[in-house]
Amino acid sequence: MTANGLDILALGNAIVDVLAQTDERFLVDHGLAKGSMQLIDEARAEALYAAMGPATIVSGGSAANTAVGAASLGARVGFVGKVRDDELGRLFTHDLNAVGVRFDTAAATEGPATARSFILVTPDGERTMNTYLGACQTLGPADLDEAALRAARIVYLEGYLWDPADAKEAFRKAVGIAHAAGNKVALTLSDSFCVDRYREEFRGLVRDGSVDILFANIHELKSLYETADEQDAIAALTGEGVLGVVTRSADGALVVSREGIEAVPASPVEKVVDTTGAGDLFAAGFLAGISQGLSSRDCARLGGIAAAEVISHIGARPQADLKQLAGGEGLLGQ
Repeated sequence: MTANGLDILALGNAIVDVLAQTDERFLVDHGLAKGSMQLIDEARAEALYAAMGPATIVSGGSAANTAVGAASLGARVGFVGKVRDDELGRLFTHDLNAVGVRFDTAAATEGPATARSFILVTPDGERTMNTYLGACQTLGPADLDEAALRAARIVYLEGYLWDPADAKEAFRKAVGIAHAAGNKVALTLSDSFCVDRYREEFRGLVRDGSVDILFANIHELKSLYETADEQDAIAALTGEGVLGVVTRSADGALVVSREGIEAVPASPVEKVVDTTGAGDLFAAGFLAGISQGLSSRDCARLGGIAAAEVISHIGARPQADLKQLAGGEGLLGQ
């Protein structure tokens, strides 16, 4: 990876998304908790694929989606993740490089196949994810490019990395290198079920200075602070000393710090088709805004524009020109 000039270096699970539209009955019949992300083994992956309807196959992965969105908004972005040297791994690699995201982590030549996430979208646009991590679990400290970490203004980490032990070690090493170089570290909590598994560790990362910017939706934040009350969760975040960015679906976003709380309305959406990637693209817009010197409010506005675009169609990668959309709202130098 060319180290010079990165605005954002994202570390995450390299996953190919297999998306299908379904109904509530399918979720019930297969014992799936609506709106959740569950880790599954290869046998369960094969069974779900056989049972689900016609599918669309696209490159995904939370941090990778964020990387693509930020690059499409003009940020200089790299990605670190692990694929196998198989058909889906080559698809994933091509898709990132084709949109200008630098991705050259060496593919695994043995072991599990490239990861895939089976994403079931119900008529209300809600997505239920079942993820086979596969080769993702082999990401480790040896896959890190220290020069790239030192050169990136922001290192962005996804909470899902906390599941595999080797990836967790890589996560901690990346934090140390980034901070030693004077760079910022951003973390997305990824999923409320992920927070349930690692609540104390995530709170530790916030409180020990590992994280400078925290992204969460309101459900993840309430899980982090073990409260059903939205205001209590926000108040707890306010005292942490990090820049918190909290998304609340149609209610917009909050930018939270010790200096106060700023509410930013959601961008309008004619019809919500698929919420997959909404948080990923919000983070993309926010981080791209930081890289271009925007205020926190305008960063959140940019995140809202990116999120609104991605939930208007199937799939977690933008289909419209995000820079053009942002320019229409007076952002990105327009």
